[in-house]
Amino acid sequence: MLPSSVSSPPAIHPLVLVVDDEPRIIRFVRINLEMEGFRVIEAHDGLEALQQVREAMPDIVLLDVMMPEIDGFETLRMIREVSGIPVLMLTVRNSEDDRVRGLDLGADDYITKPFSPRELVSRVNAVLRRTQTVKPQDSSILDIDDRLSVDFNTGEVIIEGERSKLRPTEFRLLWHLIENAGWTVPYGTLLSKVWGYEYKDSISYLRLYINYLRKRIELDPSDPQYIFTERGMGYRFFNFRREQSEHKEE
Repeated sequence: MLPSSVSSPPAIHPLVLVVDDEPRIIRFVRINLEMEGFRVIEAHDGLEALQQVREAMPDIVLLDVMMPEIDGFETLRMIREVSGIPVLMLTVRNSEDDRVRGLDLGADDYITKPFSPRELVSRVNAVLRRTQTVKPQDSSILDIDDRLSVDFNTGEVIIEGERSKLRPTEFRLLWHLIENAGWTVPYGTLLSKVWGYEYKDSISYLRLYINYLRKRIELDPSDPQYIFTERGMGYRFFNFRREQSEHKEE
């Protein structure tokens, strides 16, 4: 036991890597994040960003889309080859195609320029919250049925014996669906629980990630057997607990 005069070590604040070819953007982001206690490092192109990810091991990357030579999408693809670090895309584009492309490549969220200091800090905190490891079950592996299991220690789904690693957001979404198996979880509830309260009206995010999950776990994503859509209401996960109980009674 430590003597009472010895204080606990200070908390380590998250390290943020800001990747942008515009010095004024980096300066704006640095000032506002450091005011909130974040530590900030920077890179000015994709190759420098990749080097920083490997050497500094930041907690999150803020990545500009429009950069010369290697754009943000290609930089994201390279990062995803070596790391699952959370990535928040910074962009002047606001088209759905660009957002979907970034999310398909593994981005965790988007923020559109110009953005306020409050929105910046809120988005960074939201991404960090939902990409934290979650272990919601006492048992490390939960068997849904003979085909599908979920490993809560590793964040993987096991389908017919084959393991597949989920992205942190996919995992959190699946967890909330499983925890409420048999019940319809409203859109707003899932968005608030998985992404944060500030995302409660962003139904397009939810639909996109439901599609991702279905592609991961369903035998036929167009005819789901695990994740059901309750139109105008929310989503419902297969009530495996009732099925297991009825099987035991037999």
